[in-house]
Amino acid sequence: MPATVPSDEARILGDVITALESVESEDRHRILATILTYFDHSALPPPRRFGVSSPSSEDSISSRPNRAIDPDEEASPKEFLLDKLPKTDVERVACLAYFLNRYRNIREFKTIDISKLNTEAAQIKFSNAAVAVNNASLGGYLASSAKGKKQIRVTIYLTHQA
Repeated sequence: MPATVPSDEARILGDVITALESVESEDRHRILATILTYFDHSALPPPRRFGVSSPSSEDSISSRPNRAIDPDEEASPKEFLLDKLPKTDVERVACLAYFLNRYRNIREFKTIDISKLNTEAAQIKFSNAAVAVNNASLGGYLASSAKGKKQIRVTIYLTHQA
């Protein structure tokens, strides 16, 4: 296989990411594992998950299988989102808001805090973070707080197996 120059790699990576964005998370995982197998690389481990209760939607984060986790375990934001596998920007905002509350002890936050944590978690940039946060508020995940800040509205909790 001929070597590619860095600009070709960036273009190819961009094309692959763009193509995979429209695919469901589980299908995306299967595609990536198949690609790795085709090129004789070790396969990706299966995605890890733990449950989250949400205000609605049968096909939401709460319907995913739980992962055994120590409730006091400290997670990185990247690992946390890999475990949660949010399907929408609204779910991702809810997960990031929970992470700020649970692991950073930040009860009230601004949109910029969500955006910064999203970047720290190595996630795809929100096309419009303010709209995503507003939609999370409209969806019942967040509530307004003092000085234009937001806070978690619904009870989002980690479940664990004994």
